[in-house]
Amino acid sequence: MTNMVNKAQGIGLSLLTKLASSDLLDQLKLRKFVENSLYQGSKAGFKTLSKTQKWLKPNSINAKQRLTPQSKSLFDLSLNEEQQMTVDAMSQFAQEVIYPLAHDADHLEKFPETLWQHLTDLGLNFYALPEAFGGVATEKNKVSNILIAESLAKGDFSITAGLLSTFSAINAFTQWGSDAIQAEYLHAFSENPELKATFAVQEETPAFNPYALKTKAYLKEGQYFIEGEKTLVMLAEIADLYIVSAMLDERADVFVVKRNESICFKKSPAMGLKAAETATLQFKQSPAQRLGDVDFNYTEFVDLGNLMWCAMAIGSCEAIKEYCVQYANERTAFGEPISHRQSVAFMIADMAIEIDAMRMLVLNAASLAETEASFHREAYLARLLCAEKSMKIGTDGVQILGGHGFTKEHPVERWYRDLRATAIVHSGLHA
Repeated sequence: MTNMVNKAQGIGLSLLTKLASSDLLDQLKLRKFVENSLYQGSKAGFKTLSKTQKWLKPNSINAKQRLTPQSKSLFDLSLNEEQQMTVDAMSQFAQEVIYPLAHDADHLEKFPETLWQHLTDLGLNFYALPEAFGGVATEKNKVSNILIAESLAKGDFSITAGLLSTFSAINAFTQWGSDAIQAEYLHAFSENPELKATFAVQEETPAFNPYALKTKAYLKEGQYFIEGEKTLVMLAEIADLYIVSAMLDERADVFVVKRNESICFKKSPAMGLKAAETATLQFKQSPAQRLGDVDFNYTEFVDLGNLMWCAMAIGSCEAIKEYCVQYANERTAFGEPISHRQSVAFMIADMAIEIDAMRMLVLNAASLAETEASFHREAYLARLLCAEKSMKIGTDGVQILGGHGFTKEHPVERWYRDLRATAIVHSGLHA
């Protein structure tokens, strides 16, 4: 029936359009009448089509939704009740706990010790642990993980990166860990909330390629060993476990390394991520365990990690936008708030547009991943957009504040520095 309405409407509009272009209308003085008919016909036709589509909307639409089943339209990324509760809880935690600690953590280049107890009280790691191991995670939780990362990053990008290192490691064990790995480590995380893990994936090479690694893994007498160097490893000196990417038989793979004396630490402070206490690790014949089985999907490992970095970038960009709106409304120049200036208003409007675009791409990729569909293309596009637009939003945030944006009196310069990691770091956090 919809096709019939479309066809009838098309034929009618086509005839009216041809008639409207004829000189005969002017000779007969009928042009106003026909033009009015053309307008009314178009209006009525679209109204009829809209009503028809409402009548014909099938109940089967929800069966094809890539997000969790809800009463939603064809492309609706609104959250279900459980996801909204999670976002509200994490956003409140970010505002009341993380944000007040962020300035000193960045200045001292130290992860706040008091945050570990808050983290235990929040029970963040139990969001990643499967129910079989005492957690609350379900098989399909990738979208929720993305939402958690975005919500926490509204408080601070760098602190969130450190907070999510163990959370993401548990996700990696759950997603790709072999039966032996899961039995050993998921039980350990369940029984010991103070156990900490992090990722060692980045290498100090120009245009780092996560598929061409200098770090090597080899098998000797039934035991894997790791040789190589990793940089920008978050919370490296306090972690108990390291998830390390390395080349095995000319292919990139991932291994679990327990903290031991064969690992050398060197502090390597960066432009951003200062609260995450980044360091360089040297692995010298370090004993390791292979994370997954032979069917381990390394590309998926990288893509999901990038999506988590993108989600944190969105959260920080949202914080920049909100801060700039408040600043522009309160800051006066020439007797009026600077938000009355079109250049400032348009810059903030662009922020909102770009944030929405980033969020839509990331959620689209995550929802595909959640249904175990192919999402490599979508994750790649999301990372490209987030790397470019998050840096632009950070730059515009500094610009709107003018001289204030260049000082540590306001947090935008910190957000600017942290957001650069979105384009630099490959993987390392996992949905």
